Amino acid sequence: MNRRIRFTGQLNSYIQWPIWLSLMMVVVNVYIYFVNLKAGAVLTFFTLVFLSISLLLYFKNRNLVLNELISFATQYGQVQRQLLRALEIPYALLDENGKVIWTNEAFEKVLSIKKGYRKSITSLLPELQRDDLPTKEFETETYMAYEERDYRISMRKVSMKEMVDSSVVDTFDYDSYLIALFMFDETEINQYARKNDEQKLATGLIYIDNYDEALESVEEVRRSLLVALIDRKINKYFSGIDGLVKKLEKDKYLLVMQKKWLEVLRENRFELLEDVKTVNIGNEMAVTLSIGIGLDADTYLQNYDYARNAIDLALGRGGDQAVIKTPDDITYFGGKSQKVEKNTRVKAHALKEIIESKDKIVIMGHKIIDVDAFGAAIGVFRAAKTFGKKAHIVVNEVTTSIKPLMESLLDTSEYEDDLFVNNNQATELIDDNTVLIVVDVNKPSYTECKELIDLCSSIVVLDHHRQSTEKIESATLSYIEPYASSASEMVAEILQYISDDVKLRPVEADCIYSGIMIDTNNFMTKTGVRTFEAAAYLRRNGADVTRVRKLFRDDVVDYKARAEAVRHAEVYKNVFMISKFASEGIESPTIVGAQAANELLNINGIKASFVLTDYNGKIYISARSIDEINVQIIMEKLGGGGHMNIAGAQIIGASLDEVKQTLTDTLDEMMKEGEI
Repeated sequence: MNRRIRFTGQLNSYIQWPIWLSLMMVVVNVYIYFVNLKAGAVLTFFTLVFLSISLLLYFKNRNLVLNELISFATQYGQVQRQLLRALEIPYALLDENGKVIWTNEAFEKVLSIKKGYRKSITSLLPELQRDDLPTKEFETETYMAYEERDYRISMRKVSMKEMVDSSVVDTFDYDSYLIALFMFDETEINQYARKNDEQKLATGLIYIDNYDEALESVEEVRRSLLVALIDRKINKYFSGIDGLVKKLEKDKYLLVMQKKWLEVLRENRFELLEDVKTVNIGNEMAVTLSIGIGLDADTYLQNYDYARNAIDLALGRGGDQAVIKTPDDITYFGGKSQKVEKNTRVKAHALKEIIESKDKIVIMGHKIIDVDAFGAAIGVFRAAKTFGKKAHIVVNEVTTSIKPLMESLLDTSEYEDDLFVNNNQATELIDDNTVLIVVDVNKPSYTECKELIDLCSSIVVLDHHRQSTEKIESATLSYIEPYASSASEMVAEILQYISDDVKLRPVEADCIYSGIMIDTNNFMTKTGVRTFEAAAYLRRNGADVTRVRKLFRDDVVDYKARAEAVRHAEVYKNVFMISKFASEGIESPTIVGAQAANELLNINGIKASFVLTDYNGKIYISARSIDEINVQIIMEKLGGGGHMNIAGAQIIGASLDEVKQTLTDTLDEMMKEGEI
């Protein structure tokens, strides 16, 4: 059955206008009859002729117009199709499952397929996954490399409802859609972007860590030669990568280089750090360098600020390492050698001024406070009392290690009842005239009460652990010396310089001495000249070695637990000892775990030991070594830190077996990369 053809819109008006004009002529003709009958008759004749011709043309030309429209539309569609086929941008139509329906010539050329390819797009582009196709989203984008070219893949949903008229196809599913896929070649753009990025300026600072000490260890006539050899090593190393080095001071250099050469330095892991140690003309002390590099900042000045921050981090971590700082990341290299004691006076005078300017002193260590943190806190307490200031020590959990020390203090009537406070009491003490002194820790998240850092405007940090990315940013005075054996040693040295009026009580001297003794494993690790000088000072102030030893005799339960941890330890890679320690029934399992790690180092051939302890929902790792392995950089990989010989980490949300696996994987990776 033929349907009548109906036009709509402007086309319909254009075709019907002669008919409407004829009707107007009829109205005019009627009026003319009233004026003149003869004129009306003549007009009637011409009106009938015009109306007849109009009707004839209307009905006859409808089909002709329709045919012309169909012909135009067909030709227009063919032109569009040909344009799409010849479009320089690779283009394809997919069904909603990713099957190819139609492709243009550019798409076929890029992917080396023939016209009529009908398989899934994922078979052509394996990197394009089913999840990358637009489903809920209207449009998605992804990036991939194909045949050494970089492409941006843009995919857009095309609704079938917009393409199909419901009057023609009544049963069509309007929820269906096609996917239009475009491949934009961004290879050249990416190449230019990479070139631009590689040519960015990187700014660096190079410091000689032990310049004065190294010169003092060589004959005076040969000192200039030593300096010249060091200069030559530094300049030769960086001139090989088109770097510019300018000497700023006797032990400081400015470095300018292109960013692209940093990859070379990363690959050789800044071999200059080891190379400069080979300079030897009779000097007893090897020369070490610290390097700080800043890049990717918005301005050259900010790059320099990044370099300053990086060199501060390198020095704060003990030197002999390189640090690269960007807006988003900090990377460390080196730091494998023992730290050198520096023959400089401590910042006792600055600490004295801060204490004298405040009314109250709040002293805080790390969570699960140990003997070293406790001893350092007692030393700071005595300094505060010397200047007539009220002082409090934050202690939440009394572990077995500090319990005998606390009892020895509290047994005397000389100390106030509020000497030791918990977190809640400490927060109530804070006001504008309070200084917070943090000892034996420099990470905010590890402190006994992190909230105090936010509450206090004046903060002092005294620590011997190497700095990491996380640090107390708002410290008024930050005294971090990784070469020191312990925080107690640092405080003992401060007490000698801060005032001649400092009078340590014997029980206080015992506490500080205990901190040094525990952190040095009875003066067997990390000890230097100043360690023994601090011990001698404490001995002169009444510290009793026998009394301290009695305080730290082991409980039988702890002794057996430590022995079990040693018994179940496993050898890994012939040089590591790893043990999992069960903490049930042990009052202070982290202390026992640390003691077990020390014991494991007594086994012949073992270079490092790791004891894992499950306690209070966390896995604590105690890491120990003698001199060949830097356990601090191993623990940093696990989110912890410490020293070359003594380090640790805390891991949440994992079991003992999972943490052990993570530890062994980290050891494998670092051995493969040559980091240990």
